[in-house]
Amino acid sequence: MAVTTNWPRVTCAALLLAAVAACDTKAPYEPSLPPAAGFRVDNGVLKLWTGTPCAGVTGVRLIFDSGTSKSTEQVWTAPRPGVPLEHLDLVRPTADGPLQVTKPLPANYDWTKADSLVFSIDGPQAHGARVSVSQILTESAQHPPETYLFGKTGWLDAPAVARENQKSFLTICTPDPG
Repeated sequence: MAVTTNWPRVTCAALLLAAVAACDTKAPYEPSLPPAAGFRVDNGVLKLWTGTPCAGVTGVRLIFDSGTSKSTEQVWTAPRPGVPLEHLDLVRPTADGPLQVTKPLPANYDWTKADSLVFSIDGPQAHGARVSVSQILTESAQHPPETYLFGKTGWLDAPAVARENQKSFLTICTPDPG
């Protein structure tokens, strides 16, 4: 019995394999480098450093345990045309800043029990950032006060952020070079 090849099936399978192999699974809006913002805790205050200045910020959103049943958020707003943002005390914001809390955390909410936090801003073109709350809490005291945790990139000071931004990560307001 002679072996016959079903060429239409082989051709179809080869085309399917080529299409799947060439398919890019990266979301079209995903930046070419991981976005990050800097976080640390000093004297119980959760602090943010954007790493580079953000201009025209009209809103800030902080979400603890995003995507879970424990998800809780705090929201700040500013009138248009927005305000500059580089540093912000989160969770215990001051009432005299340019950004005003429009949705506070629940009165008895203990953010230190959250697993993660997601930070995003409205106004300028920007990327969101996600970080582990337990890592911020356990490691902040081990690092100098001028350093912040920039996600998986680690603890960085201003010279390190300037050196690594657009090389190993993007600060949240840095345009994607890719």
